Formats: sequence, C-alpha cells, structure tokens
Amino acid sequence: MDGMRGDPAALLLLADSRLPAGGHAHSGGVEEAVRLGTVTDVDDLARFLRGRLATAGLVTAALSAAACELAAGEPDVVGEAGSPAPSARPYAADASWRTGGNGRAGAAAAEVAAAEDLRRRLWRRLDDEADARTASPAQREAARTQGRLLLRTARRLWPSPALETLARAIPEGPHHPIALGAAAASAGCEPQQAALAAAYTSVTGPATAAVRLLGLDPVTVHRLLADLAPALNDAAHAACASLMDTVLTDTTLTDTALTDTAVTDTALSGPASSGPAGVDTPPGSAGPPLGDAPGPAPTGWRGGWAGLPGHSAPALDLLAEGHLANPMKLFVS
Repeated sequence: MDGMRGDPAALLLLADSRLPAGGHAHSGGVEEAVRLGTVTDVDDLARFLRGRLATAGLVTAALSAAACELAAGEPDVVGEAGSPAPSARPYAADASWRTGGNGRAGAAAAEVAAAEDLRRRLWRRLDDEADARTASPAQREAARTQGRLLLRTARRLWPSPALETLARAIPEGPHHPIALGAAAASAGCEPQQAALAAAYTSVTGPATAAVRLLGLDPVTVHRLLADLAPALNDAAHAACASLMDTVLTDTTLTDTALTDTAVTDTALSGPASSGPAGVDTPPGSAGPPLGDAPGPAPTGWRGGWAGLPGHSAPALDLLAEGHLANPMKLFVS
C-alpha cells in the first residue's frame, strides 16, 4: 500500500467536486459552526479543517481504504493495468460448463451462491464498522444519503461486480466512505488512493461551504487547503497503515477462498489463539464475528477490521444534531 500504482486520472475524477454524487449539498458541520459563531473567519476555518481531518477525516480515509481492499478481491474487478482481471473460475463468465450435468450445475450454483452470500456479509460488516464510528444519527443519515448517490453514479461510470454486490448487500445505501472505496477499486485505484480521496473530500467540502457561508476569499481558503497537503498525505498513509495486518492480508476474495469447504463456522465462532494477522485476540476467543448468518469464510482471514481507527469527534456530532434541528439552512448536513 506504500506506493500509488493505480489510475491517477480516476483518483482525480473521484475527488472532483463536480462528480454528480451530492457532495456539494453537505457542509461537513461548517454551516452549524458558522451559525453558532464557532467559525467566523479564515483562522477559525483553518483550525476546524485540521481538527476534522485528524478525526473524522482519518476514520473515513481508513474505511475507504478498507472498502477498496475488499472490492479489489471481487472476481472480475479491473486490474492494475486497467483491464478486467480473469475470473477465478472459468464457468463464472461462461455458461458452457452447464452441459456437464445437473449434479455439477447444482453444486456450482450452490458454490456461487455461497460466495455471493459471504461477499454481502462482508460488505454489511464493513458498513457496520462505519455505523459504529458515527455516533450522530444525523451524520449517519447524511453519510448514507451521500453513499447511496455515489454508488448510483459509480455503477454507471465504473460498472463492476463489487459495486453490484455492495448495492445488493446494503440496499438502503452504504456509508459514503464505503461507497467511495468500492468506487475507487472499480475505477482502478488502490487503497491509498481511496484513502487520499476520502481525506481530501473531508476538508474540501467544508472549505467550499465556508466560502459560500462567510463570503471568504476563495484563493485564501484554497491556500489553507494547500497548506494541508502534507497532512492529507499523512492521513492517507496512516489510514492504510492501520489496515496492513487486518484486511485481506494473505487471502484475496477469489471464489476458491470464499467457498473453501474446509473452513466452517468453527473458524468464525470456535476457539482460536489469534485474530487476523498481527492482531492479538484473547485466548479462547475467535476474533470479531463475521455476521449473524452462518457460512464459509476465506482461509486465514476472519473478516475483522480491528485496526480501523475509532477517533471520536464529539463536536462534529453535536454540530450535526444541531444542524438537523435548524429550520433555516443552506446545506443538508
């Protein structure tokens, strides 16, 4: 994850404020901060942006990187060179194997269904991680609205199995960073690029909103963003570092790994001495459970994201709740 070998053009498109995904309607807490008098000038805004990046920005960057990592394991996701990766099983894209007889067809169909079920449960589990890190109901609603809009747009721009699975797994709409990471993988980006896009949008949205709300000089505000460039890179690196040992370390989500019949519920709920690689688990526990539905799991990975940062930003939660109750507002969040 240290290098950025993905598609830089796709990264620019993802971070473009003109991407029709509803980002322009969200102020990231700035509107309520302006109403309360917490942000009144450029200096206040600079402190607000740095604080937001260090808390909510880092969390969303890590979630986006995790989603990108998860989506990159889907069969037929676009590879590094921009061409579709070969399917893990030839019959996944070719129906000619069905001539082998009903028994073979039934077994293969069950295998594919089990793989699909596991992928859906993994996406729900990661979305639950985002939910757990979003204390404010107002922020959760806003994040899902943004995520739903981004996913709808990304499915048209960069169609992929990962985006389709995500849409089926979370029909109400995933959290925005989850949708962003999945879209990044489908566009040919790497996890660090997804993290950078998430960190970038966590501060550019509020910065643009502040220009409109306070009548600030756009050049001066963009100077603030330029000054944040090193911090944005640091946030992206830190987000990926938190995942190095916890997300798909040695096993990718190929059909073979997803449907390994040697891995049963014992791998999810039985005794184990350790969780995901590099993450200690108390003796006698099995690490984080994958979900409430039983099923197979990838060999060597339990579906946990123990390394995800959980930095709290109570001020942003309070601002979001206050903004929701304010009848006079320019932004939806």
